[in-house]
Amino acid sequence: MPEAQRIHDHPDARVVSARQELMEICAHATEAELTSAIDALDPRPEATDIRPAETGLVMLRGRIGGSGAPFNFGEATVPRAAVRLGTGETGFSYLLGRSKTRARLAAVLEAAGQRPEYRRSIVQHLVRPVAERLESERRTTREEAEATRVEFFTLVRGED
Repeated sequence: MPEAQRIHDHPDARVVSARQELMEICAHATEAELTSAIDALDPRPEATDIRPAETGLVMLRGRIGGSGAPFNFGEATVPRAAVRLGTGETGFSYLLGRSKTRARLAAVLEAAGQRPEYRRSIVQHLVRPVAERLESERRTTREEAEATRVEFFTLVRGED
């Protein structure tokens, strides 16, 4: 069996996928959305820093036409954080931007998302609202782009 198939069939594959989905939502969430989601957790999880939030740079790479030779496109600022809950779960976050607070909040929520007693609250107070906001923003962007669409047509002149 190929390596990729073994990993996909592994019982922890669903756990990894759920963590990735939560990390993605946290990456798109605002600081207010993350704070609101943590405030909704009862009891609020106590977290200690494994790696205090810090900001660094990552190199962005691109390809001409999506398939050309890769080239260094530029750098992006990225805060990262790693925390451990009192119950032992570890949470990580890497986000675009500069907010160390946002990075730590995302790491705490990522760790809390591994606990069954917090999952429903996180979905209700973070995942759904952020997903709805993102879809609304995408819809608005599509509508604005559609409003600027220009239809070109050609009139055929008759024979002289």
